[in-house]
Amino acid sequence: MTDLILTGARLIDRDGTVDISIDGGIITGIGASDRRADQVLPLDGRWAISGLWDHHVHFTQWAIVRRRLDLSGARSAAAAAHIIAARMLAEMEMSEPLIGYGYRDAMWDDEANAAVLDAVAPHRPVVVLSGDMHACWVNTAARDRYGLPDAGVLREDDAFALQMRLEKAAPGDEDLAITDAAIAAAKRGITGIVDLEMARNLEGWTERMTRGLHALRVHSGFYPAELDERIDAGWRTGDTVPGTRGLLTIGPLKIITDGSLNTRTAYCHELYPGRDTRGVLTVAPELCETLLERAVAHGYATAVHAIGDAAVTHALDAYERTGATGTIEHAQLVADEDLSRFGALGVVASVQPEHLWDDRDATERIWPDRAERAFPFGALRDAGARIVLGSDAPVAPLDPWRGIAAAVHRSGDEREPWHARHSLTRQEALTGAAGMRSLRVGAPADIAVLDADPLTCEIDALQRMPVVATITAGAFTHRQI
Repeated sequence: MTDLILTGARLIDRDGTVDISIDGGIITGIGASDRRADQVLPLDGRWAISGLWDHHVHFTQWAIVRRRLDLSGARSAAAAAHIIAARMLAEMEMSEPLIGYGYRDAMWDDEANAAVLDAVAPHRPVVVLSGDMHACWVNTAARDRYGLPDAGVLREDDAFALQMRLEKAAPGDEDLAITDAAIAAAKRGITGIVDLEMARNLEGWTERMTRGLHALRVHSGFYPAELDERIDAGWRTGDTVPGTRGLLTIGPLKIITDGSLNTRTAYCHELYPGRDTRGVLTVAPELCETLLERAVAHGYATAVHAIGDAAVTHALDAYERTGATGTIEHAQLVADEDLSRFGALGVVASVQPEHLWDDRDATERIWPDRAERAFPFGALRDAGARIVLGSDAPVAPLDPWRGIAAAVHRSGDEREPWHARHSLTRQEALTGAAGMRSLRVGAPADIAVLDADPLTCEIDALQRMPVVATITAGAFTHRQI
């Protein structure tokens, strides 16, 4: 008896409709089926595609941020302060820290400083996380509450350290927030994530899955501080964690080698125009190479964060010298001579297309002399690189269709696509989001069922794609039909 048959499914790589048979969490048949099944779901001509992956998520932060004050719409420090003041009035009895997120000050004419926050919140601690997560804007009360070196804007390592403290002290039920976020992801066709949370997350995912959270596959990454611990435990990238139904696997070693565009800390070959800085190299090339050597020796893939073009060059150099396998995360600015090195070295470009919607104007202001090389998806493709897509949630929402739409149509508003030569085709974007071109017999039964054809629908419909069912390992994690 077959577990489940999806009848009347359309696939994006063939004409007509087919039946999809699923047994034991595996696709066992594609074509006309006369089998008997425990469950039969008529799709009535809807499209079935491979379940989508978000290849770069900070999942705990995303789950928590969904419950915080959204300041992404603020167009100035003063406007952000007004939003905070309104929340303060609504919560007059609250004394716990007010946590906001999403501010992007690269285009602001005024300055994000402690005085602006102190004026509206002289006594209650206020911490606002930047949209790219590389900075935290804090008032004097927050400085005193958390014993910070100063009030104002904290950047890079100081910001990351504060964010991890906030995670540990997050108000409300963290597991409930994570479960809610996982269910929301499944509703958008997500069947798996690469979780690059900075806090230790393997134990948390193991416990949640053994208790019954089976909404997603999770490839659990980690950072250098955990490397010795992972080695001592005998883990290797790709190992399955017992008791999780095969849904939790060991992910890559993540290394952050530079900063970000919004905080002007992405590390570049040339000076930032009008500034005496090339950005910040947070991990020296020699240390990065040493970490990659250890990863190779102990069976770990790696994920190297590099946004500026010089950081990308150093990361590729380290991959070439060590023979390590893995990804460069972001690759937001790439030197022309480095494009072909991705494919030649087998290094995957793990990119977050929706960032180009957020960073379009900031790039033109901060990198006006190199904007044509920013988010170079098309150039990477043409040079032979394999490209996978992610959101970097909470930097952008965990919604794969927004990223797919951004990769295809490089404009989030009424303007023409930005440097359209770097656009991906819809098929390329879907492949980058799903990891495989089409469903096939013998593959895990990770499937998203759509109400529209992703290859031909209008771009707005692509961004808002109606997902009517999601199946992970043969089980429904979302169903509206």
